[in-house]
Amino acid sequence: MNKLLIVGTVAFDAIETPFGKTDKILGGAGTYIGISASFFNLQSAIVSVVGDDFPQEYLDLLTERNIDISGLEIVKGGKTFFWSGKYHNDLNSRDTLVTELNTLADFQPKVPENFKNADVVMLGNLHPIVQSSVLDQMEVKPKLVVLDTMNFWMDCALPELLNVIKRIDVITINDEEARQLSGEYSLVKAAAKIHTMGPKYVVIKKGEHGALLFHDKEVFFAPALPLEEVFDPTGAGDTFAGGFAGYITQSENVSFENMKNAIIYGSNLASFCVEKFGTERMVDLDKKEVVDRLKQFKSLTQFDITL
Repeated sequence: MNKLLIVGTVAFDAIETPFGKTDKILGGAGTYIGISASFFNLQSAIVSVVGDDFPQEYLDLLTERNIDISGLEIVKGGKTFFWSGKYHNDLNSRDTLVTELNTLADFQPKVPENFKNADVVMLGNLHPIVQSSVLDQMEVKPKLVVLDTMNFWMDCALPELLNVIKRIDVITINDEEARQLSGEYSLVKAAAKIHTMGPKYVVIKKGEHGALLFHDKEVFFAPALPLEEVFDPTGAGDTFAGGFAGYITQSENVSFENMKNAIIYGSNLASFCVEKFGTERMVDLDKKEVVDRLKQFKSLTQFDITL
């Protein structure tokens, strides 16, 4: 069985949207990626850090999904990373209310011995130095390294970010971040510029407007499924990344053609994530629902035309 190594935050979130608000609930990029990837036939491990305030029930939730948490450090007397945000009415923009790094401030990732030969590495949104240190610990070059990042690191750690970008195969960012990183407004030009920085593949996420995959001169577009209700977009991008990386790991195929399928699988899982607060919908999701919605994606994008 192929191995997927996931590096990312395991955290508490408090979320407010036009549809309601939560107290502290389970969140973090590593959590969303891990739960999403658990829908595929693979072995996965999360490398992250929490405090001893992190409930056992959340640890159990991860292990029940066959996620190895031996690389999840629990700091005695420490507090878990906490983020609180409020979404605007359009759900595309939000205000960060609270960010408490806590144990994440001094995080030194330790890759479990049995995952130093992982087939695929998914570097969730963290400081680029942390992402690089994970790659330094790999004993076998992965078949694919996927990196997610954000404009915050472009603002405050650009040299370190450019260094890690040189070492990866796929970068996943949103359209605003692609424009900032490249200095180009056109997403086609932005992807071409980012290619020159190192990644062979560029995935640009456009939220409710789908996702683009670029490779050399080839482009693929996957729409987002039109949904009746969107409750909470938190974690949708990470769920997408988990589906993308999970499908690639399971299929053992890193070609552009196969990545098209991975984009669809990622978009499909992300469409569930937004239907409830936090991880709630993903935790309750069953594989039949996943397959049924994949059929919806297929009917949405397939057509016959005479040329």
